[in-house]
Amino acid sequence: MIDARAVVHPDAQLDEGVEVGPFAIVGPHVKIGRGVTIGAHALVDGWTTLGEGCRVFPFASVGAVPQDLKYRGEETYLEIGARTVIREFASLNLGTVGGGGVTRIGNDCLLMAYTHVAHDCRIGDRVILANGATLAGHIAIGDWAAIGGLTAVHQFVRIGEHAYVGGCSAVVMDVPPYCTASGNRAKLYGFNLVGLKRRGFTDEVLKDLRRVYRIIFRSKETLSQALETVRGGPEYERPEVQSFVEFIARSERGMTR
Repeated sequence: MIDARAVVHPDAQLDEGVEVGPFAIVGPHVKIGRGVTIGAHALVDGWTTLGEGCRVFPFASVGAVPQDLKYRGEETYLEIGARTVIREFASLNLGTVGGGGVTRIGNDCLLMAYTHVAHDCRIGDRVILANGATLAGHIAIGDWAAIGGLTAVHQFVRIGEHAYVGGCSAVVMDVPPYCTASGNRAKLYGFNLVGLKRRGFTDEVLKDLRRVYRIIFRSKETLSQALETVRGGPEYERPEVQSFVEFIARSERGMTR
């Protein structure tokens, strides 16, 4: 159902069951999947794809041009997976040529009110951005991560899967998978044990992760030495430990500690 007061460009591609509320605007290059709901006064523009079952709440801005002075109107993209919820006044920007051309958001994410996802971000599945969380450009966030309200994340930062960042934080370095971080500037506070237990991580896996954490972040070894120590230990056989270690090894901005 498309409200008579909505403005939907005739070239926009809308699948079955799409609902567009009053005074919403849908641009010419937009592709909207089955069962998507777009609320009143929302804007969906640019080369944007919305997966099936997404919900865009009133006054959200989805697919506007990036806030990057180098952008010159190139054909760049915003891709949003299935069942992602975009709440009121959230703003999600297209990618830029210099950043790969695509801003990508996964399935089953929740972007609460006033969140901002800048150009060329890559967000995994089931990620939560609480109210007012702000992502600068080129940020990568792994599956199941959660970012607290009013938190700002610096450009090019990576946040690992299952990580939790507390509210009102300023994140300027990478946050490892499975960890909690908080503060301005953010510091590590161990593992996201509550979240990991809720998602079925066993006590044995958590024990090995804690041991590896202590070697890397609490021992007197240099970071490179600590990583090699872990790679030579029995815990490294676990996929979760490998994910944790290799995320740290690939860091270019440095690790939150």
